[in-house]
Amino acid sequence: MVYFLSDVHLGYGSPEQSRQRESLLIATLEAITPSATHLFLVGDIFDYWFEYRTVLPRQFFRTIAALERLRARGVQIEYLVGNHDFGHNDFFERELDITIHWNDIERTLGGKRFYIAHGDGKVAGDWGYHLLRTLLRNRIANVLYRWIHPDIGIGLAAFSSRNSRAYTSARDDGTSDSLVDFARRTICERGFDYVVMGHRHRPIVLDITCDDHCGTYINLGDWLRSPRIAVFDGKTCTLIEVEQLLKS
Repeated sequence: MVYFLSDVHLGYGSPEQSRQRESLLIATLEAITPSATHLFLVGDIFDYWFEYRTVLPRQFFRTIAALERLRARGVQIEYLVGNHDFGHNDFFERELDITIHWNDIERTLGGKRFYIAHGDGKVAGDWGYHLLRTLLRNRIANVLYRWIHPDIGIGLAAFSSRNSRAYTSARDDGTSDSLVDFARRTICERGFDYVVMGHRHRPIVLDITCDDHCGTYINLGDWLRSPRIAVFDGKTCTLIEVEQLLKS
């Protein structure tokens, strides 16, 4: 089984709300361990993340430990950076053997072609966000940022996350959906079988038919309202509620 999840936003809301989501995430990771061969974390697992050479946001250590246990069982884990958890350096790759991706990726799984992306930066004409995204992920800027004391730097990362949420909410393109448009182009023009994204906090499973090809767009939704996880069994990819997964 291959699993996909995104937009857990650990650290968002009250400490009690965040801890509740974290407990649900850890239970989910434990539940998929016997069957999982691969797990894709499709961005914004944390509502903010910034790591220093020797310092990490300590409130997330339970999730880090759960991912380490999953990885130790041989499950391949790939992490696509989102617009909230962009402050990665090398901790996940060096200490957890979890591959970090800064851009969209393509995979062939069970003979099906998957295009996997967090989804940020796909709103048509949003050049302002592209500029901000480039700045926030700039290696030199991040090196300089790490000169700030961790207690201040991680706090600023949380503040930046709140601003990012306000900005992307304001850029919501109404009744249209640029992610759907992007998925349709990717399926019809490039022949992918599945496009999997998050970011938009709108769970979607949409079959897209082209002239000579058909595929499926899946948006993973978010864990703030109705946690979901996508499951690929080697033949089809489905989106299910986490509660359903835990009951099965």
